[in-house]
Amino acid sequence: MVSAASRPQTIVVALGGNAVAPPGERPTIANQFRHTRESLAPIVELARLGWRIALVHGNGPQVGDALARTEIAAAHIEPLPLGVLVAATAGWMGYMIQQSLQNALARASIARRAVTLITQTRCAADDPELRRPSKPIGHKPWQRLAPSPRPLAIVESAMVSDLVTAGHIVVACGGGGPPVYSDPLLGLEGIDAVVDKDRVAAILAAGIAADVLLILTNVSGVYRGYGTPHEERITHLSLADAARLLSGDELGTGSMRPKVEAATEFVRGGGGRAIIAELADGLTALEGRSGTTITRAAS
Repeated sequence: MVSAASRPQTIVVALGGNAVAPPGERPTIANQFRHTRESLAPIVELARLGWRIALVHGNGPQVGDALARTEIAAAHIEPLPLGVLVAATAGWMGYMIQQSLQNALARASIARRAVTLITQTRCAADDPELRRPSKPIGHKPWQRLAPSPRPLAIVESAMVSDLVTAGHIVVACGGGGPPVYSDPLLGLEGIDAVVDKDRVAAILAAGIAADVLLILTNVSGVYRGYGTPHEERITHLSLADAARLLSGDELGTGSMRPKVEAATEFVRGGGGRAIIAELADGLTALEGRSGTTITRAAS
């Protein structure tokens, strides 16, 4: 049984934007609210058990749609740049998650509060990935690739830590957070790009000294031979195992590779364990009964 009885433990949960706006369905606000409510059951249970919680969410479908809207309306209304749209989607998605979570906590008679904090993600102004768009955003037929620089730090990490320590459930780093760089004269300046939310979740988890990083996705863990008749879920990876897996082409260039990279970076930096699991299996994965757990040494 998961327990935080000995001392309050801290967990950062990363939730994909596709969980809120799955492919093949109209991304109406009503549908996104419905999926948000469905996705929050593990968070409510973690709150019941006394975990200190920060929640990071993706926004790939949502920010791409927002960019398409601003482009379509550009002849009539001044368009907004991508970095600003990341902040905008972090705001309204945070509102959606915060409201849905607060209602769920109240129904469960759990005296915890949820709050959304818009956080900025520090990146390098000369990151070469800014010249190589690689991150898919939006829905078909409006999907395109956006630049995705490597995150270096969360500007408001200390504020997230203070709120989490006070017992609040914090929605932070929405969509990876709007990326910024340090200008020698102006200070922080925005970048028109998106940042991978799993990498940002790992940095946030390290910054607030979290015990666990839980990455929830639409696959039940890390697999060998994924998509083949011989696919096999990997239940546990040590850092050495993960390094060998990442050095080959087993994970390809799909969305699982950055998840494994983020998980190993968190553990290598001193985190207790990282878990990659399907959304519905979040709690059983935390108990070691599903998903893939990454720790420093072999189990």
